[in-house]
Amino acid sequence: MQKVTYLKLNWRDVFPLLIWIAVFFMTWLFMHGADHYLQMTPEALGRYFPQRFFLISHITAGGGALISGIVQFWPKLRNYSWKLHRAIGYLYLLCILVSSTGAMVLANTTAYAVSWAYAFTLQVWASIWISTTFIAFYTAVKKQIGLHKEWMIRSYIVTVAFLISGFAYKIPYMQQLGSFEEVTVPLFWMGWAIPLYTYEVIRSGIKIKK
Repeated sequence: MQKVTYLKLNWRDVFPLLIWIAVFFMTWLFMHGADHYLQMTPEALGRYFPQRFFLISHITAGGGALISGIVQFWPKLRNYSWKLHRAIGYLYLLCILVSSTGAMVLANTTAYAVSWAYAFTLQVWASIWISTTFIAFYTAVKKQIGLHKEWMIRSYIVTVAFLISGFAYKIPYMQQLGSFEEVTVPLFWMGWAIPLYTYEVIRSGIKIKK
């Protein structure tokens, strides 16, 4: 009979656990703000009503990507079971495929009701989200583990950008800077571009030291 091994936790696992709890809580807060959309009425959804199913799938699957993606960076889980790591990875990939599809549909339809710049920004954002995740998946299939880790980080940075830009816009000072489209467009670019740039600088610095 094969001996069953269990995932043993110690004090070093407190920090990864706290990070996961923090991401879970922020994701819940972010999604909780969209609860009124679940009424599925024209009054609650406004201009999103014709694409209501794409909107709901985008929000729900996006939350799943945020929660499942962060677990993939826990080394102990990867070392404990590659099968579990792979299964969560497939879940993350599925969540992003669903959410990014909804995002792209919304970016090419309802977003134009706000402005062309708003729609274009979302189109670029969704495209980068899809492409970084696909490259992360492709490098895993090709067993290029080093590249896979790098592209998973890039993919998750773009995923977290939804939280960064969303919470940034909730700051009263930000809302006083201009209209919705005037403020959100630069915030959307900031949400993923600056974190990605920071990551590349740090990654290059580490490689130079080596």
